[in-house]
Amino acid sequence: MLTTDRTAVTAVLDSLADAWGRGDADAYGAHFTEDATYVTFVGTRYTGRDDIAGSHRVLFEKFLKGTKLAHEVLDVRFLGADVAVVSTSGDTHKGAQPGKLSKVQTYTLVRDNGRWLVAAFHNTQRKPLMERISFAFAPDTKPKR
Repeated sequence: MLTTDRTAVTAVLDSLADAWGRGDADAYGAHFTEDATYVTFVGTRYTGRDDIAGSHRVLFEKFLKGTKLAHEVLDVRFLGADVAVVSTSGDTHKGAQPGKLSKVQTYTLVRDNGRWLVAAFHNTQRKPLMERISFAFAPDTKPKR
């Protein structure tokens, strides 16, 4: 993996956060492939750039108006020269960024004509209490890393 590839991939996430912060659904959607899949933490599944941008246009006008998107990159893995899987912690917020990010997110990016685009995104709400209970009763389920 070249450092420039990692930088280019993580720059996509930064640009997504910038578009989100501006409430710009078209700029947000432009980072996705035409046939991308997008799964929200409540389980809603959107298919395609137009569906992703359209749903966010409404969200930015209503429930997510004035919010910002925070993320912390946990891992970037390249599955060949033109595919990257990125794991992040993330959250939406108003005002100061929260100290703990409550969501776990997975992005699959593909390089298309030299540009990295998100082909798939999955967002899961983290449940720390449930994790602790699971790990207490089944310690071998705790991740090794």
